[in-house]
Amino acid sequence: MPAFIIVEIEIHDPVLYEDYKKLSPIYLPKYQGKFIVRGGTCETLEGGWNPQRTVVLEFPNAQLARSWWASDDYAPAKALRNKAAKTKMILVEGLPG
Repeated sequence: MPAFIIVEIEIHDPVLYEDYKKLSPIYLPKYQGKFIVRGGTCETLEGGWNPQRTVVLEFPNAQLARSWWASDDYAPAKALRNKAAKTKMILVEGLPG
């Protein structure tokens, strides 16, 4: 079953965040992940949710998504992100096509 990591990002250091954006996709293919949404315009349709930046990643399954997130490969990028921004991140399993 496909799994999606959905991230809400509030950037505090735009320069450092640009470095993160260059580093973060490098190891996604190793875990069969890909970006579905990476930034772009966000429109609130209901409620008070108004994220500054939204990212959605897709993986073939939740185990690969967790493995990528917890990997030594992604750790340097994650450290940059944690310095540059405040994030909220969830893992959601989807239904097959």
